Amino acid sequence: MASALSRLICSWSSPRCWSLIPQYSTKFAANSRSRISICNIANPRVFVVNKYKIRECTFLKSVELDRFITSDDEDEMSEGFFEAIEELERMNREPSDVLEEMNERLSARELQLVLVYFSQEGRDSWCALEVFEWLLKENRVDKETMELMVSLMCGWIKKLIEGEHEVGDVIDLLVDMDCVGLKPSFSMIEKVISLYWEMGERGRAASFVREILTRGIAYAGDDSPGQKGGAAGYLAWKMMAEGNYRDSVKLVIDLRESGLKPEVYSYLIAMTAVVKELNEFAKALRKLKGFTKAGLLAEMDEEDVGYIEDYQSNLLSDGVRLSNWVIQEGGPSLYGVVHERLLAMYICAGRGLEAERQLWEMKLVGKEADGDLYDIVLAICASQKEGSAIARLLTKMEVTSFLQKKKTLSWLLRGYIKGGHFEDAAETVMKMLDLGLSPEFLDRAAVLQGLRKRSSQSGIVETYLKLCKRLCDASLIGPCLVYLHIKKYKLWIVKMV
Repeated sequence: MASALSRLICSWSSPRCWSLIPQYSTKFAANSRSRISICNIANPRVFVVNKYKIRECTFLKSVELDRFITSDDEDEMSEGFFEAIEELERMNREPSDVLEEMNERLSARELQLVLVYFSQEGRDSWCALEVFEWLLKENRVDKETMELMVSLMCGWIKKLIEGEHEVGDVIDLLVDMDCVGLKPSFSMIEKVISLYWEMGERGRAASFVREILTRGIAYAGDDSPGQKGGAAGYLAWKMMAEGNYRDSVKLVIDLRESGLKPEVYSYLIAMTAVVKELNEFAKALRKLKGFTKAGLLAEMDEEDVGYIEDYQSNLLSDGVRLSNWVIQEGGPSLYGVVHERLLAMYICAGRGLEAERQLWEMKLVGKEADGDLYDIVLAICASQKEGSAIARLLTKMEVTSFLQKKKTLSWLLRGYIKGGHFEDAAETVMKMLDLGLSPEFLDRAAVLQGLRKRSSQSGIVETYLKLCKRLCDASLIGPCLVYLHIKKYKLWIVKMV
């Protein structure tokens, strides 16, 4: 059977020794004194059986297995070990037959050494896998042997990636690992993606994920909350962790729309990336408005506003599409998480009505949102003067504590101020006074200032005077003089409030 392992076999054209330092395993630290040496001699088909002759070989490099083979183990290696190597090298019989025959003569340490020997460059690496498969069948794979084999396999995979082999070769090797029953305690798929990522090979990482999904290779991990969502989800998470939120979303959507089926949790990771992108976009808009207000930038024209709205709408559309896929392919246990992500999206986008709907959707599926989220949505709705939504959200306030009432009404007040609805803001201040609540100084000042600036509008003066009187009665402001100028009659009216 053609295998990716065959591509790792190098020519034996010169008498030399090969070295393999296992990767990624904490069992084999670089500072150990333990070492064994295995040599190649001029004729690769002639293996020196005598262990003393092996020691006398001149070698360039050695196999280092730290804290694995001690110097005493070299002295205690039996003749059976060398005979087993010779028989396996001849390749006249199946490795399993050779090992079965010599089972009684080989110790656990010697069997591990056989694995190491055939994992070297220039050896038949497939033989190492067959040896491991036999060990597994005979129930002779302990924790140390499993870690050794995983370490050797990681080294092979790293060499394939660093050697810029085809993505298919790497996947073939993963399949070979699975065939012989090698089950590491971590995901080899994630390890491969991480290796590509660390080398800056983003495109090859995406190609690897696409090929994994195309072949339908199972992901070694459970599909539960906290996981990265398999191959697609893990790569999307890597992108998101580096701040490439849009690329993360695009990856998952492109995979799904090309006919592949990413893991359900990859959709949730992509939805999180949508939330983060919307949040960063909102921050950028606030900075832009600040620069415009300070006169550093010109006002945005209709075309600019259109681009901004389109970009935000496209992000929201991607998030909704991802949420639909989660609901279609996931179970009811994920519904609450989906609505929670949608709620965060609409809050970041400043969509009050849509956000309010997600609050009730969460409640319907048994997932109660945090009280602060209700207040934030209330403020958004207030800024947009969504009266019906405000009334529905305020019903929750009736059964809350005194301090919570103040907090909720303060959010409502600030929402009105942000939206420029100062008459409604004044009504909210007076409602707080009726309940025995004292609005914050900055909030009161903002409402009074906003009303003064709009005093030319109908009804504003009456609201302003009424608010001043209520604040004075509550000892929140001192007595004040109100000046009213009637231009037609050139008349000034002064009134003490």
